[in-house]
Parts: sequence; C-alpha cells; structure tokens
Amino acid sequence: MSERHKMLAGEPYHANDPELVAEQGLTAAWLARYNAALGQPVSVWRTLLAERLGALGEGSIVRPPFHCDYGWNIRLGSRVFVNFSCVFLDVAQVGIGDDTRIGPNVQIYTAEHPLDPGLRRSGQESGRPVTIGSNVWIGGGAIILPGVSIGDDAVVGAGSVVTHDVPAGARVAGNPAHLQGS
Repeated sequence: MSERHKMLAGEPYHANDPELVAEQGLTAAWLARYNAALGQPVSVWRTLLAERLGALGEGSIVRPPFHCDYGWNIRLGSRVFVNFSCVFLDVAQVGIGDDTRIGPNVQIYTAEHPLDPGLRRSGQESGRPVTIGSNVWIGGGAIILPGVSIGDDAVVGAGSVVTHDVPAGARVAGNPAHLQGS
C-alpha cells in the first residue's frame, strides 16, 4: 500500500514520501496563484478553488489568503463562507456542510503526530477527518483538532480550541471548548 493510500485510510504513513511531497508541491503552486488573486473578482476565486478542492458547492467561497496541505481532501457544501487567513491541514478529509460560516484565522487540523517520541522520530504521522455540519458558525481564531465532528446549527466561540465532538445546536467556547448555557 502506498503512503498516500495509508494516509487516506487513516493509517500511519510517512509524509516525506516522494508522491506526497510532489502533491504538496502542486498544492503550494496552486496556493500561490490562489492567494495572489486577492484583488480579483469572486468568480476568479471560485474558478481557482474548483481546480483543487475535492468539492465546491454552489456559492461557496474561501477568501485568500488560505493555506492547506493538499486541497483535494476539502469538501465544501453550498454557500459556505471561509474568511481570510484560514489553515486547513487536510491529510484526512475536511467536510463542511451547507451554509456554514468560518471566521478569519480559523485552523482545522486533521494531521496527528505520535505521542511516543520514538515513533515521532521515525517520521510517521496519521490523520483523522474533521466533519462540520450545516449552518455552523465558527468564530475567528478557533482551532478544530483531528477527528472532531461539529453538528448542524452549532456555534464555536472565537478563539476556542475544540478537542471533542460538538452536538447539533450546541454552543461551545474556551480552551478547551466546553458547552455554554443557552
């Protein structure tokens, strides 16, 4: 099994594999073009996004600058809005549902590194998908950790670090994020 297949299966893999390094190079070149399009019309942004993202729903937009590992592991539903300076580490799938709003400087991590120092030294890593439902609001500067699912209609407060799943309709805030009163 190739390192790319291991990565996509959520198994430990080596990120310095030549195929993965080449893919990251292609993404870096695409990101340079995308981020340079900041002053261009939204239609140009959408054309560029469609070149690399795994799915781009109708009316969805990502405001540059934007950063990711691969792009093709990111799936945006319809009318998703991602504000400036977001980072999606997409070694596993990042799925975002319809009508979700993501504030500036939000970071979504799917990449994990071993806690065991020997395994970490070996260069192995893995990833777990992040799933964000529909009509979710994620405030600026929030960090979503690997494997987290955020249910429909949830709200994540600005600056929060989300370490566990967020139920549908819930409001969470803090570091680590915890449920807020209604």
